[in-house]
Amino acid sequence: MALVGSIAPYLLFSWGEQHVASSLAGVLNATTPLLTLLLVMATRSERASMARVSGISLGFIGVVVLAAPWQSSAAGGSIAGMGACLLAATCYAAGYVYARHFLAGRGLPPLVLAAGQLTIGAFVLGLAAPVVARSAATFTPNVVASVLVLGVLSTGAAYVLNYRLIQDEGATAASMANYLTPIVAVALGALILGEPVTWNLFVGATLVLLGVTVAEGRLSSGRPLRPSRIESRLDRAARAPGRH
Repeated sequence: MALVGSIAPYLLFSWGEQHVASSLAGVLNATTPLLTLLLVMATRSERASMARVSGISLGFIGVVVLAAPWQSSAAGGSIAGMGACLLAATCYAAGYVYARHFLAGRGLPPLVLAAGQLTIGAFVLGLAAPVVARSAATFTPNVVASVLVLGVLSTGAAYVLNYRLIQDEGATAASMANYLTPIVAVALGALILGEPVTWNLFVGATLVLLGVTVAEGRLSSGRPLRPSRIESRLDRAARAPGRH
């Protein structure tokens, strides 16, 4: 998990974002739920229904629109940079499936799982840094503050919540938290970095998200959404005798 869920995707995104706009990297990261569905189906954990096949096909079209191979400068990115970001999203998807199959059922608290993954990842990177680093690290106050904020909040706290979602709802449902990534990435890229917002970002992101929605069967006519576990527990508690 340290390699697939932390080291590999972070390195790939770090390299990829040197060649693509941050907004495009965020949208490509949103393919994680789609890739998670593919891996779940490949491992035969779920049935390959027509809805899921249709959703995966629609999502693939969305990825093609995002990459815009007919226009090399589309969305401010290169094919190699887009490929690195997609590979990073694939690593995230593999991590979701692996965690669901081999870690979530062991009875370990999410805090322990997250701490173990990040500690091992930091140890491995510490060993590799003297070999792969191109220059010495400069620990200025801004650098230290950025590392702490990204490490504790954006990574540490996020992984604790992530493992809890995987335990409660499964790999595919947990991966859907990535739906927010393109919205935040495009907004911050445009507002802070002044990055261009092109039509294919909106169309591609919409197709990807719609593909996952279709694959999950949430657009089926006459099929009510399954209540969440919290709603089910509240409903059972309300109907229980002696609790009114």
